[in-house]
Order: sequence, then C-alpha cells, then structure tokens
Amino acid sequence: MKTFILSALAATLVASPLLAAAPAEAQQQRREVTTVRHNDNNGRTVVTKRTVVRTPQYRNWRAGQRFDRRQAQNYRVITTYRNYRLAAPPRGSQWVRSGNDALLINGRGNVVQVRGGAFR
Repeated sequence: MKTFILSALAATLVASPLLAAAPAEAQQQRREVTTVRHNDNNGRTVVTKRTVVRTPQYRNWRAGQRFDRRQAQNYRVITTYRNYRLAAPPRGSQWVRSGNDALLINGRGNVVQVRGGAFR
C-alpha cells in the first residue's frame, strides 16, 4: 500500500510541470504549412514544411462592445474590487481584468464601463 501511494505521489510530481505548461500552449494556434515547388529546368521538386504560430490578437475595449474573454489579455474575474478602488458591481454584473484595464461586464456580456490602468 505504501509503495502504491509513493508511486502515485512521484507520478504527480513528475506530471505537474507538464500540466502547468499546457495552458500556455493552448493560447497559441499552430498550423503546419507544406509548400511544393516544381522546377522544370532540372526536374527537381522542392518540398518545404514550416510551422506557423499565431498568437491571439488582443483588443482595446470600449463601452458598448460585446465582451469575449478569448480576446482579453490576462483575463481574470475580480472578486476583491475594493482593493482596486472599484465600485461594487450592480446585480448581474461583474468586474473582469483585461491586461491593465478593469472592465465592468453586464449580465448580457456587454462592456458597461472601462477603467484604464486599474492594475499596475
């Protein structure tokens, strides 16, 4: 029984760095591109493979826009809004973080208010 518990603990310690690195990989979109060129002069065919990595495009938010957390940089829900000198959100709304900005999001998912530079 002891050996089983120790082996499970060791497996957890080994796998934890791999699991922690997975969210960073999920943010990037990888795509493999294959290019085939034919050269008629000497009859050679050149095949080139490359991997294209696209990082998500972040945006600057304004009131009235539809909020999508996939386009927010460093997205977090703010539960301790008083620490950042933010007013209590109305019922059904919440404060979220996007980069250094605090956004007030209503229940329908629209940006109501933007506080630029709320986080330093």
